[in-house]
Amino acid sequence: LSVWVRRELVQNIGHLRVDSVGRGIMGRLGNKGCIAMSMTLHQTSVCFVCSHLASGEKDGDEVRRNSDVAEILKSTQFPRICKVPGQRIPEKIIDHDRIIWLGDLNYRVALSYDETRVLLEQNDWDTLLENDQLMIERQAGRVFKGWKEGKIYFAPTYKYKLNSDTYAGETTKSKRKRRTPSWVRPDTV
Repeated sequence: LSVWVRRELVQNIGHLRVDSVGRGIMGRLGNKGCIAMSMTLHQTSVCFVCSHLASGEKDGDEVRRNSDVAEILKSTQFPRICKVPGQRIPEKIIDHDRIIWLGDLNYRVALSYDETRVLLEQNDWDTLLENDQLMIERQAGRVFKGWKEGKIYFAPTYKYKLNSDTYAGETTKSKRKRRTPSWVRPDTV
């Protein structure tokens, strides 16, 4: 995770802290999980979270991703620092004024590969988004409740063949590793 700031804002940045949470094998290893950075910009607390959540396209895999998010929110604990009179220094992600969550969230379009391809050919983003697991889970209040995301006006970004605009799995050679196209995008609150 790298956060860049314009030179003229550097003097207004404070209280930099970092934490990480492993959610990989046995819920601990770092192949899944997050790194999070907390800071203040003027009087606003900002948290950046970069995560890699549980993968998989089977029914119920979205529940594992929801669990990863819940555990990251619960377990991320920024180090305590000296309190500044009149200024709140958050120690948990959810206590920040602004949160930007990004990374490989791994939520998928909950349709078959073939159904998804037809909708892609028709540029039917609305139907694809109606079947997006993250959208479904958020609207049901099971994850990122109350968070906002910008409107998506583009095709799913996962998973392309290297250096091409062809989705992986479109060749007969790669059908074994076929992944349903999905979005990989940030969420903000």
